[in-house]
Amino acid sequence: MEQRILLVDDEADILEFISYNLIREGYQVYTATNGKEAVAKAREVVPHLILLDVMMPEMDGIETCQEIRKQDELKNTLIAFLTARGEDYSQIAGFEAGADDYIAKPIRVKVLVSRIKALLKRFETVPNEAPAADRPIVIDRERYLVLKEGKEIVLPRKEFELLALLYSKPQKVFSREEIFSNVWGNDVIVGDRTIDVHVRKLREKLGDHHIVTIKGVGYKYED
Repeated sequence: MEQRILLVDDEADILEFISYNLIREGYQVYTATNGKEAVAKAREVVPHLILLDVMMPEMDGIETCQEIRKQDELKNTLIAFLTARGEDYSQIAGFEAGADDYIAKPIRVKVLVSRIKALLKRFETVPNEAPAADRPIVIDRERYLVLKEGKEIVLPRKEFELLALLYSKPQKVFSREEIFSNVWGNDVIVGDRTIDVHVRKLREKLGDHHIVTIKGVGYKYED
């Protein structure tokens, strides 16, 4: 089955150019020209990946990403910002809104296709976690849910994958390099603060004590 990609940009020439090249690569491509249209189209086609501009009319990319992340049927959809806004604060805002990647324009088509392929590979599972019996937090992979003391918590894909990786081996210290490789993939370039942003958001939802920082090395999970 063809993988579905939704392109969201208010510039028609960009949509046409990227669409043409992605269709040539075998993807099923849909387009939207503003945030509100993007949310409606995403709910209709449930894409595997959304490429999202930041500066748009009706609803900007950050707001659009936040709204998409509220939709239960889109919890497994990957979101990557494709934008000329390359400032650190803009990237951080994107990741905090629930994005999986941040790609700066201009970018060569071959490089963009490579980044897309690397992102879509992240649908592969991370290592199996330890038995869940008597653990305060339980991961339900089939429903992509986290259960904390019986209460369901829905996480964006990257937060879920990061937690699942750490949770798979409690007390093991995962280096930042291991986390990048398992959660984002070696071919995907993300900022140095990406992991920190995702860890902070997980701590806000699960409690500060479950994910422990090992200075100069990485992170580990504790029940």
